[in-house]
Amino acid sequence: MPLPDNAPHTAVLIGRFQPFHNGHLALLRQALQTAQQVVVVLGSAWQARSPKNPFTWQERAQLVHASLSAEETARVRCVQVRDYYDEPRWVQAVIAAVQSQAPAGARIALVGHFKDVSSNYLARFPNWALLSLPRQGAFDGTPTRDIYWNLAEHTQAQMWTQLDALVPAAVATWLRTWQTMAHYTAMREEWRMVSGYKAAWSAAPYPPVFVTVDGLLVCKEHVLLIQRGRAPGQGLWALPGGFVEPHDTLWQSCLRELDEETGLALTAADMHAALLGTEVFDHPERSLRGRTITHVFMFHLPLAALPAVQAGDDAAAARWVPVNDIAALESQMFEDHFHVLRRCFERWGHGPIPALP
Repeated sequence: MPLPDNAPHTAVLIGRFQPFHNGHLALLRQALQTAQQVVVVLGSAWQARSPKNPFTWQERAQLVHASLSAEETARVRCVQVRDYYDEPRWVQAVIAAVQSQAPAGARIALVGHFKDVSSNYLARFPNWALLSLPRQGAFDGTPTRDIYWNLAEHTQAQMWTQLDALVPAAVATWLRTWQTMAHYTAMREEWRMVSGYKAAWSAAPYPPVFVTVDGLLVCKEHVLLIQRGRAPGQGLWALPGGFVEPHDTLWQSCLRELDEETGLALTAADMHAALLGTEVFDHPERSLRGRTITHVFMFHLPLAALPAVQAGDDAAAARWVPVNDIAALESQMFEDHFHVLRRCFERWGHGPIPALP
């Protein structure tokens, strides 16, 4: 069907597509009917795998294209954008990614469906025309993933009967193969743990808000990280930290966690002298465990040598990592800790500490 003369050059479809389901496919095909090309923005790029974001942006781009005809695929461009946990910065990154795929001055339209508060991003691009479309069937990523993790212990035949009705055939075939991989087992067990964690609080009159602390220590162009020994995020790198104890101040909790997880042999006076400042991270979606607000204490240790550290408590390893190596660890870092580092470096960085992407 030919496009009208006033059709936008580029339509934009934004999502995490975890996984790419039939509702996404219907929106994408409607977008193809409105513009010469469609740019699919794959969110949550470079995140470590988690039950909420189990698939890499490369895998999701593959699934988008595999669900289309050859003619459709030729008109679809996939771009990737990080979760910055900072909406203005995220909006600018989306705009830059889309503009990299469109001619200068091209008319751009944003395609989407106002489902709930998670759709509020659709109003953040006032310079793009908004094509608000009706819901494309009873499809949603969260229940689709829940079926895939199969916590209800359905038979495989029952599980796939449900999934085959929700995702394109190419996606279903790919998910069957992915189910045989170690990633599937790890994500399923992690989602089981997180679901149990949430169930323990389900009788509370209001959803709980958790308070945590993290320590960001810089010494001789290195950052102190721990490798998590337990789910959630087992095996991922993180800042040393944890939940605030009922009788601790934030400061006391930070020092306690540093001692328990890294064995750092510095006095409270030494740590106070090294303190650069604190930063609060409170994005509602920063943790799968629930609303979790963390207070990050950033320290610069002006020492001649890196202090010895030894993993303890629920840390599998503790290590001083060169600052220049942090960017390469982005997809191996727990929750938003890479972006915690980025923001703290931007605010408190000094000397040789580089900016992160």
